[in-house]
Amino acid sequence: MRRKISVSIALFLMVFFITVTLAWGQYIPNAPFKPQNLTAPDFSLKDVNGKTFRLSAQRGKPVLIFFGTTWCPGCRTEIPVYKKVYETYTPRGLNVIYVNIMESAKKVSRFVQTHSLPYRTLLDEDGDVANAYNVVGVPMIILIDKNGYIIKVGHSSSEMPLDKVLQGK
Repeated sequence: MRRKISVSIALFLMVFFITVTLAWGQYIPNAPFKPQNLTAPDFSLKDVNGKTFRLSAQRGKPVLIFFGTTWCPGCRTEIPVYKKVYETYTPRGLNVIYVNIMESAKKVSRFVQTHSLPYRTLLDEDGDVANAYNVVGVPMIILIDKNGYIIKVGHSSSEMPLDKVLQGK
């Protein structure tokens, strides 16, 4: 009986150590995996003045997109921050746009005038662009580099690495 227990323990330990030894080669701590760059989906929307904006036409310049609505308290709270970002980074080459989701042009135009929004305001009246960018809550901010790759997605402009994207400018 003792011999069976000893043989069972020995077999268990052998299987355990063989498994650990083989698995150890599969583990690479802090491997330098290259992050995947996601290309920003191209879109074309009208702004509150009726002019068409096409994202692909912005290649060569980084773009910061704010997704929001007129009724969103968080979006309203962020307006002074968005204005500051616009004033600070537009002269350095950042293209700042606001995409309003699923509201009428008339309502959004009033909102733009009431809040004196300096950045371009686009109308995503059917929500297709918001869906393409997987917007599930507002405000949502997306930073796109000059090559059209999404660099960062967040809910506050303070999360955006704007200086990194605008290095050398």
